[in-house]
This record gives sequence, C-alpha cells and structure tokens, in this order.
Amino acid sequence: MPLYQVISGEPRTSNSGKRNPALVTGATPVSLLAPGERSGTSYPVLREPAEGPSSCDPICPAGPEGTACLQPCPLGWLCLCLKPSSKRYMCSPCYKWIAIQCSVLSLTSCSHGKKVMDGEKDPRNLLVAFRIVHDLISKDYSLGPFVEELFEVTSCYFPIDFTPPPNDPYGIQRDDLILSLRAVLASTPRFAEFLLPLLIEKVDSEILSAKLDSLQTLNACCAVYGQKELKDFLPSLWASIRRETFHKHSQSNQRRTILEMILGFLKLQQKWSYEEKDERPLTGFKDQLCSLVFMALADPSTQLQLVGIRTLTVLGSQQDLLSSGDLELAIGHLYRLTFLEEDPQSCRVAALEASGTLTTLYPGAFSSHLLPKLAKELQKGESDVAREDGLVKCSRHFCCLQALSSISTHPRIVKETLPLLLQHLCQANKGNVITEAREVIAVCQSLQQVAEKCQQDPESYWYFHETAVPCLFGLAVQASMPEKESSGLRKVLLEDEVLAALASVIGTATTHLSPELAAQSVTCIVPLFLDGNTSFLPENSFPNRFQPFQDGSSAQRRLVALLTAFVCSLPRNVEIPQLNRLMRELLEQSCCHSCPFSSTAAAKCFAGLLNKHPPGQQLDELLQLALDTLETSLASGSSRNQAFTLLLWVTKALVLRYHPLSTCLTTRLMDLLSDPELGPVAADGFSLLMSDCSDVLTRAGHADVRIMFRQRFFTDNVPALVQGFHAAPQDVKPNYLKGLSHVLNRLPKPVLLPELPTLLSLLLEALSCPDSVVQLSTLSCLQPLLLEAPQIMSLHVDTLVTKFLTLSSSSSMAVRIAALQCMHALTRLPAPVLLPYKSQVIRALAKPLDDKKRLVRKEAVSARGEWFLLGSPGS
Repeated sequence: MPLYQVISGEPRTSNSGKRNPALVTGATPVSLLAPGERSGTSYPVLREPAEGPSSCDPICPAGPEGTACLQPCPLGWLCLCLKPSSKRYMCSPCYKWIAIQCSVLSLTSCSHGKKVMDGEKDPRNLLVAFRIVHDLISKDYSLGPFVEELFEVTSCYFPIDFTPPPNDPYGIQRDDLILSLRAVLASTPRFAEFLLPLLIEKVDSEILSAKLDSLQTLNACCAVYGQKELKDFLPSLWASIRRETFHKHSQSNQRRTILEMILGFLKLQQKWSYEEKDERPLTGFKDQLCSLVFMALADPSTQLQLVGIRTLTVLGSQQDLLSSGDLELAIGHLYRLTFLEEDPQSCRVAALEASGTLTTLYPGAFSSHLLPKLAKELQKGESDVAREDGLVKCSRHFCCLQALSSISTHPRIVKETLPLLLQHLCQANKGNVITEAREVIAVCQSLQQVAEKCQQDPESYWYFHETAVPCLFGLAVQASMPEKESSGLRKVLLEDEVLAALASVIGTATTHLSPELAAQSVTCIVPLFLDGNTSFLPENSFPNRFQPFQDGSSAQRRLVALLTAFVCSLPRNVEIPQLNRLMRELLEQSCCHSCPFSSTAAAKCFAGLLNKHPPGQQLDELLQLALDTLETSLASGSSRNQAFTLLLWVTKALVLRYHPLSTCLTTRLMDLLSDPELGPVAADGFSLLMSDCSDVLTRAGHADVRIMFRQRFFTDNVPALVQGFHAAPQDVKPNYLKGLSHVLNRLPKPVLLPELPTLLSLLLEALSCPDSVVQLSTLSCLQPLLLEAPQIMSLHVDTLVTKFLTLSSSSSMAVRIAALQCMHALTRLPAPVLLPYKSQVIRALAKPLDDKKRLVRKEAVSARGEWFLLGSPGS
C-alpha cells in the first residue's frame, strides 16, 4: 500500500525561508485528527478524534506498550495507534490517532492529509509524529511522488528552538526533539537533495546552536548517504567545513563536533575512489586539518582527545597525505597520551590502538621516533627505581610494555620490539631488578600479544618462535639450576603463575607453525628434556646438567609445564622424536607425589599427546600401560591424588576423540564418587570433562576435539549417574548431585530440554545440598531453563520459590547473586502461577536490599521490581 502523505507542517517556500513554528509549551496545539478537524482543547489536555476511535477501535487491537499498529480502516484510512510508553503520555487508551489517506486512485486526497498537523506546536505531538514518520520510512513504505512534501513538513522544524517550561510534568527536553527530528532527516538518502542545501546554509549560521545541530545532523547523514547523494554537494560542504576549521572555537564541544563531522567525511572518502589526485578534497587544507587534530590531542578534554585520536587514525590511512613532520608530531602526541599519568584509561587504550594501526602504515616513522623513547623508558624502569614512587614507576613500566606490544604490527618493528622485551628479562636476571611476579607476568603478556600479532605473517611468526622460545627456555633452565646465591628473578621464574605465563607465550608461539618448521623446533626441545641437550639455548654454560626426568631437582621438574605448552601446541602430523620414551617419563612423573605442580603438568602433557596419537598398536600399548599405572597408584596411599589427576586428564583426552576406552575410564571415575577421600574431587572432575581448557586439549592447539562430545557424554553417562545416585548411601548422594549438576550446567540447552522432566527433581534436590559449588552450578543450570521451559518449570513453582528465597541468604555471595537472578527469571513464568506468591516474595526480597555487597543489592532491586510489576497492566 503506497503511503502518500503522513504529516504536514508549515510549508516553506525555500530552504532559507520561514522559521520553524515556535515550540512553546502552553500554546494551542493542533491535534492529529482526520482531515478537516481541529481541536480547540488547550495544552496539555488531549482529546481523542471524534471519528477515529469509534470506527477503528475494533480493528486496532491493543499491542505492546510503545508500539505502533497499522491496520486498514473501513473508512479507507491507514490508522496508526501509538500506545503510551510512559505515564506522562497516559491521557487516553490510545494517545494519538493519525488518519492518512492512502487511496491510490485519488491523489487529490493528499491535499487534505497535508492539514493533519499544520503548524503543530505541542512537543508531545511532535515527538509522536517524528517517531511515526521515522518508523514508516525505516519500514520501507513507498512515499511515491511526495518525498519532497514529506521532507518539507518535517524539516520546517529544523533547527529545533524549544525551551521547556519550569516544572514541566511531561519532562520533554530540547534534546529529545532534536534527536527525534534528526532521526527522521537522516533516515533515507532520498532526502539528500533537499536536506544538504539546508544544512550547508545552517552550518554558516551565526547562531551557535544551529551551527552545532547542523554539523551533528550532517554527521548522522554521512552514515546513511552514499557517494551518489553527496557528490554534487561535496565542494560546498568542504568549503563550509574549511571555514569552521579556520575559525577559532572557544569551547571544546564545538571543536569536537567539527572533528566528528570531518571524521565522518574521512570515513566516507575511504570508501570512494578518485580518478585524479586533484579530486581528493583533503589535499587543499591538509595543514589546517592536521593543526585542528593536534589541537584536539593537546586539549584537556578526554572526549575531544578520543575524537582526535580516531580522526588521526583515519587521516593516517589516507595514502601520501601526512608528511614526515606531521607523523613526528602525531607520534609525539600518541606517546604523551600513552604515558600521561592523569590520562583516563579509555584515552590510553585508544592511543595504543591508533599507534598499532599507524605502525602498520608507517613502520619507519615509528622506528625512528617512538621506539627510542620506549627503549629509554624501559631502561629507566630497570635502573631508576629509587628516584620515583614505586606505584608511579610500576604504572609507567606497564604502559611501556603495552606500547611495545601494541606497535608490533609490522615485521620490521617486531625485529626491534622483541629483542627489547627479551633483553629486558635477561638484564633483569643479571641485575636483580625485577623481583615481583606480576612484573615478569606483564612482560610475558606483552610477549604473548606480540606473538598473536605475528600469527598473520609466517615470516614474522617464525622469527618470533626461533628467537623467543629458546631464550625463554634458557632463562627457565638457568633459574632451575642450584646456586649458592640465587637471584630474585630466578626464584620468581619458578613460581606457578610465572611458569603459566611463560607457557602461554611458548604455546602461542607454536600453534601456527607449519609442520616443516615445527619439526625443526621439536628436534631441539624434546632432547633438552630427555637428554639435557642445551646446545641450542642462547646461554648454554650451565653449572649442572638439566635432567628433569632423571632424578632432577624439584625446580627442574617444574619446567615440564613449558614442555607441555610446546608439544601440546604442535600440529598433529609432526613426528616427535623418542615419543615412546617421553610418554613413559611423563607417565612416571605424573604419579610422583613430591611436586603436585610438576605431576599435574606431566599428566596434562601425557593426555595431550594421547589425544593426538594416531590409532594403532603403539597407542594401545600406551593406554594399557596407563591403565596399569593408574590402578596401581590409586590403590596406594601416597600418590592417590596424583593418580586421580592423571585419570581425569586421560579420560578427557579420550572423551574428546570418542575413543572406546573412554567408557571404561568414565565408569572408573564414577566408582570413585563413593570413595571417602576422592569422592568430592571426583565430582568436581565432571566439570573438567565437560568444559573447554585454555592450555591443553584445545582446538587451537590442534587437539582432536569432536563437535558433539558433550552430547555424547551426556547420553552415555547421565543414566548411570542417576542410577548411582538412587543406589548410593545418604552421605555419598551429594557427590552424585554435584557431578550431575556439572554435566547439566555445561550441556547445550536444546539437548537438556527433552530430558528435563526426568532430571528436574534431582536438580531441585541439589539445591538443598550444603556444598556451595553444587548450589551455584545448579542455579546456573536452572536460570536459562526458567526462560526456555516455562511450562515444565511452572509445575514446581512452589519448590523453586522456597529454595531460591532460602539461597538468597546464603553465606556465599556468588550463590546469593545467582539465587536472586533466578528469582528474577521466575517472573517469566505465567502470571497466574506466580501471583499467589507475590506478597511472600516481595517481603522476603526486602532483606537482600540491605546486603553488604553492592552486586547482591543490585540483583535484589532488579528482582523485587519485577515481582512488584507482576500482574500489572502491560507487564
């Protein structure tokens, strides 16, 4: 159905002709009635049209709040019923009726439609009218030949001139009208030929508010209009913007608006191609534009700095636009914003991102002007500890590390930043400077970010691997050597979290290696651990042999975590030398009780290699050896915990690849649920089996991970878990409930929903388990089910309300939050089921409103508010 007319305002003879109707509260409005009708009712009283509701009520059913319903009317009109979205519009059941003649056969009827809202001054009516026009345009109704008329009747209000009266009960602000009208004007490119001349005129206006409004509207239009619509107006637009660029504006919001406008045009220009260089509109006033950007970067306003950073990034992407002097100034500003102590975090992050983007385009400039400053700052962090406050020094040190990793986006820069970071670790090792684990971890995080950036370029990636991996292994081996006077860094390097950070760097630097290059590297790393061959390490003059498997010290055994990160990140088709010997050494160490950290690392490594091992006799022999070792170790008292860890990781490795032996190992794991010592940890083990790992057995690390392993595990093992629960003694039942809740919590909900009726009783019983881990896991499982299976959950509403309210007073903050979130989700059940509990719940939820934790109070307010609204009209 073509839409010929929607709304009409005061017609304008030209874009520069009449002013818009004054929006003065208290004026006599023109109601949106059928053609020819006028309302004499004074503001703010509204009356319904004399004919509209009586004829259209039966065919305009009530819809959701704040929505418009479009229905055909017997009178031949298109009726739009906009229901109130807040109390301030509740003057009648339907706030406003707009009758629009849409007869295709009689275009003359549009002359009546133009009088629908002639000279409307009521801001409430205008908000509704603007919204309706925007909705009709955005829903692709055909405007036919009346595009210009629709533009005229809406644009006559531009720019908005409205001052709300004091104590206005409706709360309509000037910005509300501005944004509503702007959304209409920028909603379709078909307005371009009429709107752009108007905006160009208003940009040159002496009225500041009109100028800013025009620039902001023009910026909004840039996101909608294309080259076709803007091409004819570009010279005039650039001339106006150029004049604004030269003009000295005193307020930062004015400069920000101009910069945002320029930024919008720069983004458009990136999408357009120019046949001749002279056609590029930026070349004429590049110097003034750069000056404006640099002024913005030096301004104390954070918002202006952010716009300046974005504009600088887009400017830099224009080929051959910035000179070497411009680049030097830009780099200086970015460096200052990176290290400015009072600078907000958002501005610092934006400066780092811009530096990384521009480094890709101008590696030489950043190598000459930024890297020397960062190297000096890094050296200052090493030697000038005593001169500065520790917190300030630490903050600048971390900022420098972030900057080095951010600009490592070009192969040339990587060859300069990587040695700086590695040298920083080595110098600290010799000079006893870095003694805190968090500083070493910060260096490792920077190295990992550099490795991630290098993954897109094979040459840079191999350079990073062959440079960083031997250096990190060398530092770790040096730290594991027994010495009379061990440096502070060497002690720090052997801490659990530092070794985990080093392992992340090594894993990230290995996952994207080609099989050929990975084969070169593996022939060096594996002999290092099996034979103590340190010849490939940068500094291989160690006082003792490195033998982590052959009676080595506990410090040397801990480095198996680094071996795990390397071999478990290799492609599957890479042949590992002396694999059988390596697997036996790992199996033996995984059951060693002297160092839990190293035994867990060995178990992970053994499981990761099992997962990738091709099927055959060698795999069967390794699995049989593992089973024999597990049974022997689980029977003895000293290494039962380590043997259980090995069982868990081997089971996961086989479950992921659908190996037949996984059923046997899962059954053994279920048997341990009844073990007095290992029962609780065995229940927690089901969480590991169902969840994704971050270090080993990952798809990124080339592990054999089948897509639907969780669904298969559920189908094969949940019936046995339920059966075991019913048969278990009372003191063992919580272990089965915990294991079941872990499985169901990580199961895709479409798989769980068909089985929900049989499992829901167990989940409800799990809520009574005293273990907070079981409670939290079960609540996390139930919350989405309340939204996705309301009919089934409604059958147990009494139990759910009681248990959720009880858990909202739990000693665990996480459980209290989850219980309140479930109380909130309960309101999605059918209202008749919940209304009998409304008073009880509202009274009970008053207690968590005074909880000592802010996050708990926040959830309590949200849940209690929903229960208050339960059963109310429109809820």
